[in-house]
Amino acid sequence: MRGIVPPDPETNVSNMEFAVVYVPRRSRNRFAAGCVEIMKSAGAALEAADPDNKRYAARVSGPSKSSEGQYIYYLLEWLQD
Repeated sequence: MRGIVPPDPETNVSNMEFAVVYVPRRSRNRFAAGCVEIMKSAGAALEAADPDNKRYAARVSGPSKSSEGQYIYYLLEWLQD
Protein backbone atom coordinates (compact mmCIF):
# COMPACT_ATOMS: atom_id res chain seq x y z
CA MET A 1 0.00 0.00 0.00
CA ARG A 2 2.35 2.66 -1.19
CA GLY A 3 1.44 6.17 -0.10
CA ILE A 4 -0.85 4.99 2.67
CA VAL A 5 -0.13 5.15 6.38
CA PRO A 6 -0.54 1.52 7.51
CA PRO A 7 -3.12 0.85 10.23
CA ASP A 8 -1.81 0.40 13.76
CA PRO A 9 -2.74 -3.17 14.81
CA GLU A 10 -2.92 -2.16 18.49
CA THR A 11 -5.48 0.64 18.09
CA ASN A 12 -8.63 1.45 16.13
CA VAL A 13 -7.38 4.79 14.86
CA SER A 14 -7.31 3.82 11.19
CA ASN A 15 -9.42 0.94 9.89
CA MET A 16 -10.30 -0.75 6.64
CA GLU A 17 -14.01 -0.03 6.06
CA PHE A 18 -16.73 -0.31 3.46
CA ALA A 19 -18.09 3.07 2.47
CA VAL A 20 -19.98 5.20 0.00
CA VAL A 21 -17.75 7.96 -1.34
CA TYR A 22 -19.01 11.18 -2.92
CA VAL A 23 -16.51 12.10 -5.63
CA PRO A 24 -16.84 13.83 -9.04
CA ARG A 25 -14.59 11.25 -10.77
CA ARG A 26 -13.29 7.89 -9.63
CA SER A 27 -9.74 8.88 -10.56
CA ARG A 28 -8.76 9.98 -7.03
CA ASN A 29 -7.26 7.70 -4.40
CA ARG A 30 -7.83 9.77 -1.24
CA PHE A 31 -10.89 11.59 0.01
CA ALA A 32 -11.78 14.14 2.68
CA ALA A 33 -13.63 12.56 5.61
CA GLY A 34 -16.70 14.66 4.79
CA CYS A 35 -17.06 12.84 1.47
CA VAL A 36 -17.03 9.35 3.03
CA GLU A 37 -20.01 7.59 4.62
CA ILE A 38 -18.97 4.40 6.45
CA MET A 39 -21.24 1.40 5.90
CA LYS A 40 -21.57 -1.89 7.83
CA SER A 41 -20.87 -4.19 4.86
CA ALA A 42 -19.98 -4.35 1.19
CA GLY A 43 -23.62 -5.13 0.41
CA ALA A 44 -24.83 -2.07 2.29
CA ALA A 45 -22.30 0.11 0.45
CA LEU A 46 -23.36 -1.28 -2.93
CA GLU A 47 -27.03 -0.77 -2.07
CA ALA A 48 -26.47 2.86 -0.96
CA ALA A 49 -24.29 3.74 -3.96
CA ASP A 50 -25.79 6.12 -6.51
CA PRO A 51 -23.44 6.65 -9.47
CA ASP A 52 -25.87 9.10 -11.10
CA ASN A 53 -25.28 11.38 -8.09
CA LYS A 54 -21.53 10.64 -7.89
CA ARG A 55 -21.79 8.34 -4.84
CA TYR A 56 -19.71 5.18 -5.32
CA ALA A 57 -19.22 2.06 -3.18
CA ALA A 58 -15.65 1.46 -2.06
CA ARG A 59 -13.40 -0.15 0.51
CA VAL A 60 -11.32 2.52 2.23
CA SER A 61 -8.66 2.88 4.90
CA GLY A 62 -8.83 5.63 7.47
CA PRO A 63 -9.29 8.09 8.83
CA SER A 64 -5.73 9.38 8.73
CA LYS A 65 -4.57 12.91 9.36
CA SER A 66 -2.94 14.52 6.32
CA SER A 67 0.05 16.85 6.47
CA GLU A 68 -2.42 19.73 5.99
CA GLY A 69 -4.31 18.70 9.14
CA GLN A 70 -7.35 17.27 7.32
CA TYR A 71 -8.81 13.85 8.07
CA ILE A 72 -8.74 11.69 4.95
CA TYR A 73 -9.56 8.18 3.76
CA TYR A 74 -7.49 6.23 1.24
CA LEU A 75 -9.07 4.14 -1.50
CA LEU A 76 -8.30 0.41 -1.27
CA GLU A 77 -10.70 -0.65 -4.05
CA TRP A 78 -13.87 0.38 -5.81
CA LEU A 79 -16.70 -2.12 -5.27
CA GLN A 80 -18.65 -3.30 -8.31
CA ASP A 81 -22.14 -4.80 -8.64
